[in-house]
Amino acid sequence: QVKLVETGGESVQSGGSLRLSCTVSEYTSDSYCMAWLRKPPGQVPRRPEGVAAIDSDGIAQYALSVKGRFTISQDSAKNTIYLQMNSLEPEDTAMYYCAADLLRSDYDPLYFESWQYWGQGTQVTVSS
Repeated sequence: QVKLVETGGESVQSGGSLRLSCTVSEYTSDSYCMAWLRKPPGQVPRRPEGVAAIDSDGIAQYALSVKGRFTISQDSAKNTIYLQMNSLEPEDTAMYYCAADLLRSDYDPLYFESWQYWGQGTQVTVSS
């Protein structure tokens, strides 16, 4: 059974940095796309926002709201992807989720919601 486990969420001051990790187990495909999505606090339902994505070819994508501040990376040997978040702002406060699916051409990972696998989320809180 595929399992995604996120860690690294904390409460930080505005301008601070955090690194989130997502470790994947039992995922055997060599062709994949993985993403970080976030869901800010507030009214539900609210679609999660795609923050960054990376695929098995190493191609990374970023939402405009985080470009230049966040960096997604992967360590295949550790089956882990990371999200380095710098210059954090209160608007980055959210539950951050890791998601995974096969790499296909029929979806844009920053706008895709029907990921096959999701983690349980890790909370990031940025105070001003």
